Amino acid sequence: MSDQPGLRERKKQQTWGLIAQTARRLFQERGFDAVTVADVARAADVSRKTVFNYFPTKEDLFYSGLEFFEARLLDAIRERKPGESILAAFERFVTAPRGLLAADDPDAGERLLAINRLIIGSSALLAREQQIYAGYAAALAALIAEETHARPDDIAPWVAANAMIGLHKALVDYARRQVLAGERDRARIAHELRAQARQAVGLLEHGLRHLGAAGSTAG
Repeated sequence: MSDQPGLRERKKQQTWGLIAQTARRLFQERGFDAVTVADVARAADVSRKTVFNYFPTKEDLFYSGLEFFEARLLDAIRERKPGESILAAFERFVTAPRGLLAADDPDAGERLLAINRLIIGSSALLAREQQIYAGYAAALAALIAEETHARPDDIAPWVAANAMIGLHKALVDYARRQVLAGERDRARIAHELRAQARQAVGLLEHGLRHLGAAGSTAG
């Protein structure tokens, strides 16, 4: 039996892609706050209702595709190698080259700068970004609880998930600061991200017992 999506599903995917691409173009041309959902609908030649059917909020138009990141993250943990820890699988996933940092595109650096300028210039986008991180943490906590057979009242999966997603958030913030400060060497940013991740994972692996104690180091 074929795994290819049917005609109806392909049309839905095409409409999703058209709306998302149109929104990103308008946001880059005018700024996020200056574009309305009606503007996106007109430019994509669809109704406002159709836009909202695919994207519940305007912020979701900007962050379209991040739901795939969550699904791939959870898959990486579920499908980790025998004997590999959840933390090790998480580190391997979040440090893998992806997105505009790894894109074979001469304009990727400028696009990366434009996207991050849009985010820091909009309180709505910054707030939605925090909601996305919270959703990642909740999904990861549920998976950790399942994988470790935790009791329903056990907070350990939540602590572990929030620590790991906090690490991911810190890496994103680090890359953003580098880009906004004028760094255009995406390979260098990616290299530094991996180094930062290794240091942070070491902190999580060895625990926080000695953090800040006299003579101790974080790495």
